[in-house]
Amino acid sequence: MNTNILWQPNPEKATASQMQEFLKNISKKYQLKNEDYPTLHKWSVENPDKFWGEFWEYSKIKCSQDFSSVVDDFEKMPGAKWFEGARLNYAENLLQRRDDKTAIIFRGEAEIEKEISYKELYEQVRRIAAGLKKLGVKKDDRVAGFMPNVPETIIAMLAVSSIGAIWSSSSPDFGIKGVLDRFSQIEPKVIFAADGYFFKGKKFDSQEKLKGILDQLPSIEKVVLVNYTNTVDTEKFSNAITFEDLAQPTEEELVFEQLPFDHPLYIMYSSGTTGLPKSIVHSAGGTLIQHLKELKLHCDLRDDDVHFYFTTCGWMMWNWFVSSLAVGATIVCYDGNPFYPNLDALIHMAKDLDISIFGTSAKYIAMLESEGVIPKNISDFPKLKAILSTGSPLSDESFEYVYRDWKADVQLSSIAGGTDIISCFVLGNPLLPVYKGEIQCNGLGMDVDSFDDAGQSITEDKGELVCKKAFPSMPIYFWNDEDGQKYHSAYFSEYPNIWHHGDYILISEHGGVTMHGRSDATLNPGGVRIGTAELYRAVENMEEINDSVVVGQRYEDDERVVLFVKMNEGF
Repeated sequence: MNTNILWQPNPEKATASQMQEFLKNISKKYQLKNEDYPTLHKWSVENPDKFWGEFWEYSKIKCSQDFSSVVDDFEKMPGAKWFEGARLNYAENLLQRRDDKTAIIFRGEAEIEKEISYKELYEQVRRIAAGLKKLGVKKDDRVAGFMPNVPETIIAMLAVSSIGAIWSSSSPDFGIKGVLDRFSQIEPKVIFAADGYFFKGKKFDSQEKLKGILDQLPSIEKVVLVNYTNTVDTEKFSNAITFEDLAQPTEEELVFEQLPFDHPLYIMYSSGTTGLPKSIVHSAGGTLIQHLKELKLHCDLRDDDVHFYFTTCGWMMWNWFVSSLAVGATIVCYDGNPFYPNLDALIHMAKDLDISIFGTSAKYIAMLESEGVIPKNISDFPKLKAILSTGSPLSDESFEYVYRDWKADVQLSSIAGGTDIISCFVLGNPLLPVYKGEIQCNGLGMDVDSFDDAGQSITEDKGELVCKKAFPSMPIYFWNDEDGQKYHSAYFSEYPNIWHHGDYILISEHGGVTMHGRSDATLNPGGVRIGTAELYRAVENMEEINDSVVVGQRYEDDERVVLFVKMNEGF
């Protein structure tokens, strides 16, 4: 066996996976040459109209009106029109279950615990939607969240999207300027805000910060305060009500506005190198179908799974993992420091809650290893089938650590994509082996390639991550970008009609992908291209170093590489 192969799928489990079921159906219907993933992927990018149409049927997306065509022109980037004629609602797809099964488990650092069933979730969304309508919120209005990762954030988002309004959120640990840089661009009508949050055993008040934000955000007509740290004070604000006041008992039915596939759902933010963050608008249909493809096929998520992702509400992984409700799974929200009160706090939570899919950042896994945490000493995690990692490239050492010290039989899926597409370009696969340091494969329907400086396709060498055909979760537009110029220059100025993502990757002969950091952060000393991730990888495991930043600097007609380090105590 190749020593770089750390995990092989169990043949029985692979055969029972949703990816295998989908592959079998497609292989039979379209007489594919081989019944394997590379053949399926090739077919999916050569026939995007057939692939996305087939997946729509497979995933049983709930709609009130069917589409007339899957896509008008998949060679057109940007501007391809997907699923024209379809009418649907994102929230309705996430609230199909109305039973007593647990929808959301909440665990907070301050020993706050909560569980909400699908029935209770539907009821809460119904009340909040009715309350929002009374406040005058309607289709296309923007509603902001200045919230920690608590159930109320999900309830508010679903209520907003049921109406056809647009949700945008920011984490409460952001500074006033950071929040205003985002929300002032989109002029929200209502803001949901928690009174505070917990971190490392301390309680932080958000209400003073909120006042500072509201002073410079005149579009806000109503503030909805969520009592999380028991410090809510509506008197501080002239236009505030509590979440409970908004959720008053009502006879009003929950009406899911039936909207076009490309109706705006979320506004996300991605910082450029200059100016205000880009305000990226994502569609309800594109977000839903892409998330379902990734969750069902690539993660093999099912309704009996317990899915956890360590994230804030300002990161796209929150939006991604919340879509698990459309599968009928149970999701686990956590708020606080992942290493409080102990370094293994989340590991114990994974054991106690029987988490089957555990999502986190590469940094978290590296930290566990550097601090000597050995999860397998806590439990053998019988239900855990996948560990997902994103945010930065996962080092070879972290791959080895997971299989040595956490669980030998687990699918370790490093995944990568971004806010810009609210999903993944490259990710895991229950049918393929895990190679050390590699992401398993390109996503279905994603025509991902690696280009050299001349714009030629390359394997086994580092190049630019590009996507050569349109896909449904591309942004529909940027906010306040009437002529589409900002959108075009963000992704299409490098290679006409080809998405240029700004990541530096290597695609292996067997189709695995190694991330080498942002290509706009690529260093070029003496003409040798080095991704910053390669340097971070080298210092990540040095016990002397707490944190580091590497930059390229023009120097004597060349570029030199400067590494700034923050030392740990005692060094």
